[in-house]
Amino acid sequence: MKNWKNNVQLTWMVVLRLLIGWHFLYEGIAKLVNPNWTSAFYLLDSQGWFAPFFHSLTINPDVLATVDFLNVWGLIFIGLGLVLGLFTRVATMAGIVLLAFYYLSHPPLVGLKYASPMEGNYLVVDKTLIELVALAVLYVFPTGKEIGLDRWVLGESCWGKKRTKNK
Repeated sequence: MKNWKNNVQLTWMVVLRLLIGWHFLYEGIAKLVNPNWTSAFYLLDSQGWFAPFFHSLTINPDVLATVDFLNVWGLIFIGLGLVLGLFTRVATMAGIVLLAFYYLSHPPLVGLKYASPMEGNYLVVDKTLIELVALAVLYVFPTGKEIGLDRWVLGESCWGKKRTKNK
């Protein structure tokens, strides 16, 4: 932990990683246990520049089933990676990509109305974008190699230096 300015910074970065990880994991499990869940309604509600792409994903049932599978298990594995501090670089990058798709599907722009109610009024910046940026911060300041399973799996400290055993 000598590469962190202080333990407080490391602690709050780990808390941020755990909270985002829990959010991803819970959303994935909630979708997994709901036999009626499908991304079709969300995709069909898409607006903005990329709406035709998201709408096209619902046309073929096999494509939609693949999107649903990738969404559910992506959320679960990203969440587990962040909570456990395991392969955190991969988990954060996958989370950024997934959140980018969510953001592009439902951009918070003036004049766009969505079927699902929003919790507030957003203009360009919404919770999805904030969580995406928080994951980018976690990518730059990886904590899994200090507090997480990456420390043992990867055998390196946070800044790429090999751990040595104290005798």
